[in-house]
Amino acid sequence: MPASPIRKLVPYAEAAKKKGIKVYHLNIGQPDIETPPAILDAVRKADIKVLEYSHSAGNESYRRKLVQYYERVGIHVDHEQIIITTGGSEAIMFGFFTCLNPGDEVIIPEPFYANYNGFAVAASVNIIPITSYIENGFALPPIEDFEKMITPKTKAILVCNPNNPTGYLYSRDEMEKLKQICLKHDLYLFSDEAYREFCYDGEYVSAMHLEGMEDNVVLMDTISKRYSACGARLGALVTKNKEVYAAAMKFAQARLSPPGLAQIMGEAAVDLPEHYFDTPKAEYLSRRNLMVERLNAMPGVFCPSPGGAFYAIARLPIDDSDKFCQWLLENFSYKNQTVMLAPATGFYGTEGLGKNEVRLAYVLNLASLTAAMDCLENALKDYPGRVKNISQQELMEK
Repeated sequence: MPASPIRKLVPYAEAAKKKGIKVYHLNIGQPDIETPPAILDAVRKADIKVLEYSHSAGNESYRRKLVQYYERVGIHVDHEQIIITTGGSEAIMFGFFTCLNPGDEVIIPEPFYANYNGFAVAASVNIIPITSYIENGFALPPIEDFEKMITPKTKAILVCNPNNPTGYLYSRDEMEKLKQICLKHDLYLFSDEAYREFCYDGEYVSAMHLEGMEDNVVLMDTISKRYSACGARLGALVTKNKEVYAAAMKFAQARLSPPGLAQIMGEAAVDLPEHYFDTPKAEYLSRRNLMVERLNAMPGVFCPSPGGAFYAIARLPIDDSDKFCQWLLENFSYKNQTVMLAPATGFYGTEGLGKNEVRLAYVLNLASLTAAMDCLENALKDYPGRVKNISQQELMEK
């Protein structure tokens, strides 16, 4: 099981805090946006005498509510095509367990969400990475690159849209190209859509919007980022493929049921006014603009502007992102402050990539984000491993 690039440096952050240093956490997608009080109140006011198991697919009342939510974003499903999961993580694992056998392969554009590695290990399946490049903002690699990677063991392609860790927003044309290759080779299209509400520079295109893909699409979802409710651990697996649904239900029954109190929160969340997302979306957009502008103003730094989610990957003039991120916590402070980043090496499947890149989550308010950028700018001046920057292609050639 690989270590998490998002959390593996936590002991160093804790040690820095014990020394009295303030640490700005840009390493993890934990928003500081307030969880809607209405959904917390729904739990507080619930008249519960016994906190029972729910149905293994989740409470029918919640699944019916989700049907209404999905309808609003152009996804037409019924409640018997939804399995409520313990976070988006369990939805992804159910997809792996259900659609792939040990030794099978899933193709994923890299850099990709690091925990896919852990889920693949748990399912004994192999991730086949296809490299996307910072120079073009991490756009979908050419379909020809996917074709080259397909073998008899290939069973699925997985995309996260908008993307974590790059923030890239896949276009309708790119999604249509994925549809064609999945239909041509009879592959599943796993679609991780945790950030659909946060699209800034283009339209949101769900895999469920692609016509003729009813038996191929498995959607993985979560309320964690949508409502700033990461600790609720409430997600969903959605599919119109009856065989996939039936098989996934066996795994759902094996773990008994998803979280009960969280489902009460989830039902209340669907009742939030549609304009609820206007405020957090505008806030994230302001944060994105601030961070990207600051990063690109730093000598030797390049950061493409993310089209969605609340992450960005930046290329820095450093020798080793793992060493640099640890050094920030162990040996550096500016005005008794430092910043915690996630080294990008853990988001690539290809050995050697990401050594001069980091992922940043713009989940802090503008004042904190400004202070974090001040720390990073000064750290890059002091870092003993500062180097002339090279491109990802040059890294691969090395």
